[in-house]
Amino acid sequence: MNSELVWVLCMLVGAIYLFVSNRVRMDVVALLIIILFVLSGTLTLPQALAGFSDPNVILIAALFVVGEGLVRTGIAYQVGDALVKVAGSSETRLLVLLMVAVALLGAVMSSTGVVAIFIPVVLSVANRMGIPAGRLMMPLGFAGLISGMMTLVATPPNMVVNSELMRHDIHGFGFFGFTPMGVIILGMGILYMLLMRTSLVRSEEEGKHKQSGRSTMRDLIRDYRLAGRARRLALRPDSPLIGQTLDELQLRARYGANVIGVERWRKFRRVMVTVSGVTEFQAKDVLLIDMSDPDADVREFCSEARLEPMILRGEYFSDQAREVGMAEVSLIPESRLLGKSIREVAFRSHYGLNVVGIRRAGEALGGKLVDEALQMGDTLLVVGNWSLIRLLQTHSRDFLLLGLPAEVDEMAPARSQAIHALIALGVMIVLMVTDPVPNVVAALIACLLMGKFRCIDMESAYKSIHWPTLILIVGMLPFALALQKTGGVDLIVGALISAVGEMGPRVMLASLFALCAIIGLFISNTATAVLMAPIALGTAQQMGVSPYPFAMTIAIAASAAFMTPVSSPVNTLVLGPGNYKFVDFVRIGVPFTALVMVVSVIAIPWFFPF
Repeated sequence: MNSELVWVLCMLVGAIYLFVSNRVRMDVVALLIIILFVLSGTLTLPQALAGFSDPNVILIAALFVVGEGLVRTGIAYQVGDALVKVAGSSETRLLVLLMVAVALLGAVMSSTGVVAIFIPVVLSVANRMGIPAGRLMMPLGFAGLISGMMTLVATPPNMVVNSELMRHDIHGFGFFGFTPMGVIILGMGILYMLLMRTSLVRSEEEGKHKQSGRSTMRDLIRDYRLAGRARRLALRPDSPLIGQTLDELQLRARYGANVIGVERWRKFRRVMVTVSGVTEFQAKDVLLIDMSDPDADVREFCSEARLEPMILRGEYFSDQAREVGMAEVSLIPESRLLGKSIREVAFRSHYGLNVVGIRRAGEALGGKLVDEALQMGDTLLVVGNWSLIRLLQTHSRDFLLLGLPAEVDEMAPARSQAIHALIALGVMIVLMVTDPVPNVVAALIACLLMGKFRCIDMESAYKSIHWPTLILIVGMLPFALALQKTGGVDLIVGALISAVGEMGPRVMLASLFALCAIIGLFISNTATAVLMAPIALGTAQQMGVSPYPFAMTIAIAASAAFMTPVSSPVNTLVLGPGNYKFVDFVRIGVPFTALVMVVSVIAIPWFFPF
């Protein structure tokens, strides 16, 4: 083992440590890798930056744009609505149709985006049918992961593996090259979930879903333990609050009083005014206040601020439902809110809404929520103007708005162009299947058609591209080259062949699958595919067999991230809405991953002989 290889392996271990610890963003780690490769002389500058010219990076970016076009034209939501109508009152039919619909949509757009779209639909249907959401959320997440096994463009790992084949001057997979395996695993996944659905929800959760119908404000008040916290207080003429702004008064810090809204006289009637830090109080204002601090002295607050208690009908402003809305939001894996408190992110200043409740692992938190550090899987209850709540959907990089989406029109501003979006998608698929032009060109043509037909504008197109994913791929690609250049690939391949090479190629496929799945527990599936693809092809070369079954095994294993809620963003998205715990994914996901491995080792050589 030479010194250069030791350096590359140390960098690899360091990168994995940073990925696992999450102390540094993954895209920042990827850029640091590029810099260190150049400064150490391990790779030349063109070699280290080769990822920026990789066609698959452009292809992935273009597919993000195509997926956004399907969302903006409402096609994805229409699929969800149709699913509900066809399923009727049958939970079995709903589960089957849900997994099939998610897998098909995820075959041509981001699986994370598809799952995010379906979560509100599933929550609504579960409430209407009177079943726990947890019996549908994990099937939803698993279908999202399986969708990555359906087509060549379904997930970045497929394109990474395909790119590695082409880099070795081997013809890549076709557009539907992954489909036979994807269909088999989808069918197995549906049967598995039908058998395991009673185990998806713990017994204590079953009793919480006796009633049917949509969640109401009363349900949210109960779930977040808001009863008794609301106050309706009028400013007296001599109140010291008059003429001052909310930021100047610091009412939440001084009294535990969170101002939700203000009733103000305008043209002989009271109207609800949305509050922000610069809202200035006026005479005769009536404040709607959430006393979130259990130790707050309401009488002392009213006395010092010269406030007059007024009648409050209904629980927690439910009589104000036309003006004051409630909604749950769930934090997504890459949210900038993670690890920070509500105060630190200045939630009200940024979004114009107040956070009045936090649920963690299915339980409402008490105490001073404003200083509580937010964690992955938390759901927040926000209160404020309905229009501002609907606008939360535009902040999809930070959180997901839960509940039946009455805001569908805002989420689908180009609904009238739906037919044109389908035409653009059809053109892309036909070009990719018939192969008259490279896949990246087909995707770019679809993007231009989406723009031409006004399915998407330029601003939305650029915002839809998930740049951290692209930078991660660009930064991890040099590792494959560095490992090959320094002999690392040959070393790992030699160790694998020495260990299991004499047992036959199927045992080697199982070993590669297991190694890939284990690595995928700690780093993203894209990074896993980048690292494992050259090792798989090198192993096939050493064994003197076809590289295709080995490449396909790596692609399938990279998408088989079923074992923990942090193995994939898809799992993390369904963690909170499904009221799951970490062990639930281990309990359900590990056996299914083992089944996928067994089926892959048996079936892949049928389609791609050794």
